[in-house]
Amino acid sequence: MPVRTERDFAAKVHCFNAGYQKINDLNYDIIGNLDADITFDSDYFEFLLGQFERNPRLGVAGTPFVENTSVIYNYNFANIEHVSGACQLFRRQCFEDIGGYIPIKGGGIDWTAVTSARMKGWKARTFTEKTFFHHRPMGTAENGKLKAWFKHGKKDYYLGGHPVWEILRSIFQMKSKPYVLGGLCLFIGYAWGAISRMDRPIPKELMHFHRVEQMQRLKNILLGRNRTVEQIDGRM
Repeated sequence: MPVRTERDFAAKVHCFNAGYQKINDLNYDIIGNLDADITFDSDYFEFLLGQFERNPRLGVAGTPFVENTSVIYNYNFANIEHVSGACQLFRRQCFEDIGGYIPIKGGGIDWTAVTSARMKGWKARTFTEKTFFHHRPMGTAENGKLKAWFKHGKKDYYLGGHPVWEILRSIFQMKSKPYVLGGLCLFIGYAWGAISRMDRPIPKELMHFHRVEQMQRLKNILLGRNRTVEQIDGRM
């Protein structure tokens, strides 16, 4: 692929699609992508392929990732039905149903794919029994941490996040490093996207589905009904 001089997340989709075209004639059931800055155990893919074999409605699968020595998300609050874009495996039929990845320059291609899969009725799942190691802190390529949080806020806006969810997410982030400033930059980024009326590159039906999910999750959290891994397993 041509050499790029600027960081562009859409380029990841174009590169993926270039490889995707090369396997049109192959017979396969599972397709995936992984970033170049991760490592994992030798039985990592065997574990994930086993999950697809056990559940025919599983469309997207992955695991949490570790940076430094800690799992990056607290899965008591993070959505276990999302799968990190650093390593995503798709059932072929699911990937074809969602039309593949959308080339969004500013990022969010992984989120869009997984959320579209759930909207189409497929199951998506992060399996916490395994992890992979991410060698570069998330969102810090060419960015300082505060700038990275500002960009996260803008991305939350153009991916259609609900403003109530974003306010509470920003407050929650304030208690983590960089204290207060990270959450503040997250909210300012979202507000900047709204004030400047950033273009939203996702379908309206996906934005509506996303907001309904966010409000249901918020309701569950506030009522102490946040679903456990066991409950999600039972539903799957």
